[in-house]
Amino acid sequence: MADRASPSLPTGTAAKRRPDPPGRRRVARMAALLWLIAVLALAPLSGLGADRILFRDDFNSLNRWRPLLFPKISAHTRYSAEKQDGQSVLAARSRASASALVYRETFSVYDYPRLRWRWRVENVYRDARPEEKGGDDYPLRVYVTFAYDPDRAGALERLQYGLAKGLYGEYPPHSSLTYVWASWEGQARIITSPYTDRAVLMVLQKGGEKAGRWQTEEVDLLSDYRRAFGVDPPATASLAVMNDSDDTGQASLSYLDFIEVFRHEK
Repeated sequence: MADRASPSLPTGTAAKRRPDPPGRRRVARMAALLWLIAVLALAPLSGLGADRILFRDDFNSLNRWRPLLFPKISAHTRYSAEKQDGQSVLAARSRASASALVYRETFSVYDYPRLRWRWRVENVYRDARPEEKGGDDYPLRVYVTFAYDPDRAGALERLQYGLAKGLYGEYPPHSSLTYVWASWEGQARIITSPYTDRAVLMVLQKGGEKAGRWQTEEVDLLSDYRRAFGVDPPATASLAVMNDSDDTGQASLSYLDFIEVFRHEK
């Protein structure tokens, strides 16, 4: 039997000019179309994720936070990054104590005006009196502090803040919003701190009915500040969290699962 010759492969100019079979061209066009659809579909999602969330902390460690201790309070709340059901959380344990954690980064509330977090308290306090200094304790607080701006201050305010900076080495906050889990079911939704009228407390949860269960919160910082103070806030803000029980002399355990600063895309 004679050998059947193999078809020769085209070379040179003939190879370039020889058209692709119609089936191959259709497959190539379909592949290119599918690739383009995938790129157009994924690009907006990638941009949204990068732009929408400024920062988020899942509490794998406390490297992004620094402790804040208060004068004349010797017992400090203990904070630790722990694992629960395979997830990292911030645990806050107080016993007749108070101290806070302050996030190391600042942000513009006009560029990123929204805040979201998930929290849980294991117990609330008995006989808390939120309008009095002796009852100003909460098993968990999320602070948003707004920076003092000397350029916007009057002469008396500049003098006061200058004295404070001399004592503490830095300017104290101009004002703050404090989101709390209140112990008392009858506490008003918005109250002024018994320590200063520059701090307004916004009650998001009350009492022990939901103790032991995770709750997710989302707030609009610009709207809340205007409602609390009646004016626009300073631009620069920072975060802090605290579990305190120094006034009531009791104890509590609370958790944060995550916290993030973001904005809604238009």
